[in-house]
Amino acid sequence: MNITNCTTEASVAARPKTITEKMLISMTLVIITTLTMLLNLAVIMAICTTKKLHQPANYLICSLAVTDLLVAVLVMPLSIMYIVMDSWKLGYFICEVWLSVDMTCCTCSILHLCVIALDRYWAITNAIEYARKRTAKRAGLMILTVWTISIFISMPPLFWRSHRQLSPPPSQCTIQHDHVIYTIYSTLGAFYIPLTLILILYYRIYHAAKSLYQKRGSSRHLSNRSTDSQNSFASCKLTQTFCVSDFSTSDPTTEFEKIHSSIRIPSFYNDLDHPVERQQISSTRERKAARILGLILGAFILSWLPFFIKELIVGLSIYAVSSEVADFLTWLGYVNSLINPLLYTSFNEDFKLAFKKLIKCREHT
Repeated sequence: MNITNCTTEASVAARPKTITEKMLISMTLVIITTLTMLLNLAVIMAICTTKKLHQPANYLICSLAVTDLLVAVLVMPLSIMYIVMDSWKLGYFICEVWLSVDMTCCTCSILHLCVIALDRYWAITNAIEYARKRTAKRAGLMILTVWTISIFISMPPLFWRSHRQLSPPPSQCTIQHDHVIYTIYSTLGAFYIPLTLILILYYRIYHAAKSLYQKRGSSRHLSNRSTDSQNSFASCKLTQTFCVSDFSTSDPTTEFEKIHSSIRIPSFYNDLDHPVERQQISSTRERKAARILGLILGAFILSWLPFFIKELIVGLSIYAVSSEVADFLTWLGYVNSLINPLLYTSFNEDFKLAFKKLIKCREHT
């Protein structure tokens, strides 16, 4: 999301890069771009070719992968060229298109993480009712909403950029960051509000799951496990979301869904005669779930928070940063598109099997 470079470049002179520096930078960025393309393409192909992954939750993951793939195909290559050449050579029209696609796709990627967290929250806290509502149509509506919001966030600069002089051709391709209101509007909508929602949602998911462990793992509940056994299979058939055989939702927070399933299947506890053993199992799963959440939130925050802090600082004319710093923070955000397919599929056995099938098919061909 290449927003404030114009301010930084005007204020802080950039030192020309040596040939060696350009080669190292270009090689590093090309590797990141290639990996981002391949990983997101693998996620898309896995979902499209594996029937077991044809679920509403996975449609959100697929849409996220498509968005991140667009970042890798349409945004990253031109950014590499711009950084290495130290100037823009493709003219005004391509510059306008690139800036708009950059802002829209990066914002959309961030908002996808928000709706995935919301989907997880509803699935964990309102399992039975949400299982009925969790349809492909609903997932499609969520995806459409994300893209619509992203376009409205990235569209306003087109109105004032359209009046810029077309000659001579621009040597820099950046948004004129002299609209303070838009700076606040775009950073809030693209990052700070989604970040706040994600933190709240995952906080509630974790505590809801932890509370469920404690309540359902109590001795009182286990004493009635014969009755619960019948109810558990009935509810399992009803929701299909928390059955042991149906751990195919893509978000890593499916670890929390395992909490539900392990509680509903009393045979798991039949072998655990001692409360200490049950407590150890519960604590282990809580720690594992917490680690997964930590990875999700940590990757997202580390990737985008520095960039958006810089956006506010520079956009509000508090401080000017060098173009090198601006480019580094921009690519730190782009790296989130590389991390997303790893985080949102690595903990899922169905995805692992789908990836293995894709690799085998590739080997045979």
